[in-house]
Amino acid sequence: MTAYRSLLRQAPLVWRSVQQRPVNLALQCSRYASSSSGGREKRGGFGRFAGGLLVALIAGGAVLTYYPTTTNEPPKNREAVIEYEKPRPLPETKEDSRDLISSQHLQVKKSWEHPGVYCWGSNSGRVAAPDSTDTVVKTPRRIAYFDGQLVRDVKLDKEFGAAITERGDLVQWGTGFSKENPTPTPTLKGKDLVRIEISRDRIIALGKDGSVYSLPVAQSDQGGSTQSTSSSRSFWSNPSKINYRRLKPNGLGWGESVTNIASGLEHVLLLTSRGRVFSAASSTSGFPSKGQLGIPGLTWTARPQGPYDQPHEILTLKGFKISQIAAGDYHSLALEQDGRVFVFGDNSSGQLGFEVEKEIPFVDGPIPLPFSKMYRGTHEKPCVTSIAAGGANSFFTVDATRIAMPNEDPSGTRDVGRVTSDVWACGSGIWGSLGNGKWTHVSLGPSKIKALSSLREYDEKTNSVVPIRLAYMSVGSTHASAVMKNVTRVGASDKTSDQDTNWGADVVWWGGNEYYQLGTGRRNNIATPSYIGPLDGGEGDAEKGRKDETHRLQIAPKTTVRLGEGGKGRKATVEQRVECGRFVTAVYSAP
Repeated sequence: MTAYRSLLRQAPLVWRSVQQRPVNLALQCSRYASSSSGGREKRGGFGRFAGGLLVALIAGGAVLTYYPTTTNEPPKNREAVIEYEKPRPLPETKEDSRDLISSQHLQVKKSWEHPGVYCWGSNSGRVAAPDSTDTVVKTPRRIAYFDGQLVRDVKLDKEFGAAITERGDLVQWGTGFSKENPTPTPTLKGKDLVRIEISRDRIIALGKDGSVYSLPVAQSDQGGSTQSTSSSRSFWSNPSKINYRRLKPNGLGWGESVTNIASGLEHVLLLTSRGRVFSAASSTSGFPSKGQLGIPGLTWTARPQGPYDQPHEILTLKGFKISQIAAGDYHSLALEQDGRVFVFGDNSSGQLGFEVEKEIPFVDGPIPLPFSKMYRGTHEKPCVTSIAAGGANSFFTVDATRIAMPNEDPSGTRDVGRVTSDVWACGSGIWGSLGNGKWTHVSLGPSKIKALSSLREYDEKTNSVVPIRLAYMSVGSTHASAVMKNVTRVGASDKTSDQDTNWGADVVWWGGNEYYQLGTGRRNNIATPSYIGPLDGGEGDAEKGRKDETHRLQIAPKTTVRLGEGGKGRKATVEQRVECGRFVTAVYSAP
């Protein structure tokens, strides 16, 4: 055993040297075994062990030849392989060159070549994607039914959707319309509709001739008796064969007609060509009870005889020429043509623009909202230019003009007359829907959205710096979108340079994103206006070699083009528009 332990202690030396002297090592081990045993008879056990160990060591030497246990040489670095970027093919036409230069040019061109409707957000009611069972649609996805079509208007609820085709017919879809067949289906036809609004359970549609129709959302409620009745009852109307009601204001003057509508969950506002405003109930599930009708004292029990949804003129606004109307879930806004704003309805979140009072949760008659107080001490005179509302929020755009103060010399003040465009918001901000970067339950008054205010750009046509205003806003239940009125370009043609590109209007989103309705692909709410990616998910940019670049969505401005691939289709005037609904969003091609 002494010899055995000695051999084990020497084993590392044997391992290191066996690959150099395998034959001598065998002889040495043989002699060592013989001398330590003292004879052939005693060598058997240990000799066999030594011989076996020798064979193993020699065999292992072959392995160690390739994997030495130690080495003084530094490890060799793996040789780098250089891959050169493949040259991009040279553009064959001017359009190819423009597509390579600009993502915005490519977006505008695709909107003309492939008009239709993109939708995203909640899909529990099969609205964002009627042909899919996904509960949410995270990024913009086309609704195949509308491919190649222009759509006059779109309105979206979590459970149902409605759209007006280019011919003026109504199309409905979603499980709220039909659980058995939630795919888009034409319903009300032959009325030449131009605008639609949705309440909790009804669709309010405005015809080109000023007629206003109210029909149930559910397909099962759209049938009825074939007997023709007065406007206070439902009746069939050929060729649509859909059960609807007519909302006709009494006392319209000669040539006066309804030109615009705006609806909340239970009420609808009607604006006439003479600037008068009427209001009516728009839902069968509940009568307006929070002052949103603008008629003091009007309740279900105190309503006059006749149809429950008969329109009533808001007499408080009589004498003011109203140019715009807007409606949230339970509140209303009216804008006079001179820039004065009137508000009425629910104020539980401060959506009317003044501090919430527990004793007065709503206002049942229009009252003016004084914007002059918000510009006190600024040397600017405000004028409200547009309004928007949705959910429990209200938005106002204001042109503030720099004026000379009594102690100032206008000729010595350079910025007198300069106009600044601002955007103000009020109401609930718990989902970030105020857009001002704050998360608040209620508003104490309107707050400025700084990201959309005081913006300017250089206009090459006028050779001057001009304010960037909003073209319009769309407000959903908890989220909103603003389309900017920045300088756009659609004049690139075969007669202009191959470096001349088109670009559209910037568009931003903010607010609640619990159903991915902001289109960012993520679920976090956003409290400040933010861009999203192109509608096609960047596929067009990837085809042009812009795989790792980030581009923002731009909305194609109104222009007259030939639709279809290569501009070989019919001639039409088209623009893209944005619609924020109840947890669903759409971008569509409108005539």
